[in-house]
Amino acid sequence: MLTKLTGGIVYDPANGINGKQLDIFIKDGRIVKQPKNANIDKEYVISNKVVMAGAIDLHTHIGGGKSNIARILMPENHRDDPVARTSITRSGTGHVMPSTHVTGYRYAEMGYTAGFEPAVLPVNARQAHMEMADIPILDKGGYIMLGSDDYLLRLMTANKDQEAINNYVAWVLRAAQGVGIKVVNPGGISAFKFNQRKLDLDEENKYYNVTPRDILKTLATAVRQLGIPHPLHVHGCNLGVPGNMQTTLDSIKAVDGLPMHLTHIQFHSYGTEGDFKFSSGAAEIAEAINSNKNISLDVGQIMFGQTITASGDSMHQYANHSFANPNKWVCMDIECDAGCGLVPFKYRDQNFVNALQWAIGLEIFLLVDDPWRIFLTTDHPNGAPFTTYPHLIRLLMDKTFRDEMLTTIHPEAQKMTTLASIDREYSLQEIAILTRAGAAKITGLTNRGSLGEGDWADITIYTENTDREAMFETPDYVFKNGELVVKNGEVVHVTWGTTHVVRPEYDRSVETHLKDYFERYMTMKVGNFKISDDEITEDGRGSLTVHPTIGSAQ
Repeated sequence: MLTKLTGGIVYDPANGINGKQLDIFIKDGRIVKQPKNANIDKEYVISNKVVMAGAIDLHTHIGGGKSNIARILMPENHRDDPVARTSITRSGTGHVMPSTHVTGYRYAEMGYTAGFEPAVLPVNARQAHMEMADIPILDKGGYIMLGSDDYLLRLMTANKDQEAINNYVAWVLRAAQGVGIKVVNPGGISAFKFNQRKLDLDEENKYYNVTPRDILKTLATAVRQLGIPHPLHVHGCNLGVPGNMQTTLDSIKAVDGLPMHLTHIQFHSYGTEGDFKFSSGAAEIAEAINSNKNISLDVGQIMFGQTITASGDSMHQYANHSFANPNKWVCMDIECDAGCGLVPFKYRDQNFVNALQWAIGLEIFLLVDDPWRIFLTTDHPNGAPFTTYPHLIRLLMDKTFRDEMLTTIHPEAQKMTTLASIDREYSLQEIAILTRAGAAKITGLTNRGSLGEGDWADITIYTENTDREAMFETPDYVFKNGELVVKNGEVVHVTWGTTHVVRPEYDRSVETHLKDYFERYMTMKVGNFKISDDEITEDGRGSLTVHPTIGSAQ
């Protein structure tokens, strides 16, 4: 079947197209050259509508045990947002942590076609993949969480060489079927189990005698040497702590020029100035990002309202449990791998700290120069649900609207931010970079996030509107692999995406010692720990896409 999209205004940064009127042809799920003398089976006349690739969220908590615990913890929130079954879609619940099917529908209804779970615990990877497999329409993938796992810390304590570390990292990535490596509060989740309540960058884990700096450098080196396309994905030390911007600046230096992705950086960009001993470090952080081309980041913008914070950082979540709203929370240990904490939270515009957090995130967005190294996230659901993205896009694209919102927040927070003095407004091309082309590039996706010949036809079409929130909230059409899945902001067809993975090479003999380790310390055997391909694809809900490592001949 040959489909033609006629007359759209295309924004395709990956191919250098910035607002050019073009026709797009789709066949067998991919974008093709204009065929000669071919019959068009279906035509969509989209004259002067905005055309972009399907959007990609590179950091969103959509699968794994913590997602289900978050849902269990907030039944009153589900009652406020029930989603009825239709002839096409299944029923579910929404808002702060939507059910799996509703997650897929609501992402697609905003023009998104891919989302990446940023904290897949290796010991829980099977459940995470099963849950992500239940999310329709979206492509998925997971970053495998290391850095507080007992086996890695034992290797480092024993001063094993980098090759031994690399073999273990590659083995875990392949066993857990991931697309990248994530570290959360490096070493801190482990230290919490030994009654350390904080762990700074150069402070030793008292049991293993290694520092977060050691862990960052070791894992960043492994990711680089193994050729994993996505840089080490880092949730740093001291999240949410006043003064932590210095830890962030030191962490940037710690990797000695190696690629590193700093996630939800808003939560790591705080100073200690002012009467409240809490201030914005956005200018200093942005300057460091602009100067260090090896560093990329997503913001983790907070938005006002009810949400739930869900993180592997049990040390930080325990520290914040007294702020739970409503007053209930969960913290847990997870075998020798990591931990988890969930704390419901309501961000308020008349709370000084929350208001300044809101401003800090926007400052970072507007002060970082390179849109290819910064990405639009709320760290769903930690800063806000992903459904707030259209509102966030309007804040970035419309200074007048941004200034109006600024006048409504806590007056002392208004005094502590430079937001009013920043004139920058994002263009449509820049939005296409940080939500499409850039996100695809940094996660190592091929033929996604772009609209060139041979690319998969993940396409979103919007009606131009000066109210950017309304525009990005309700696309006219969304195509997934060439199939129309959304029309006028509503799901009209359900299909299934692919799961993206990377498989670096490693010395297979590493498994000999791992088998002994699993027998002694873990509650499952190595064979149960490893996830086979057919476990991801056996129910027919999607496929598996293996991406080459950097420098490989795959």
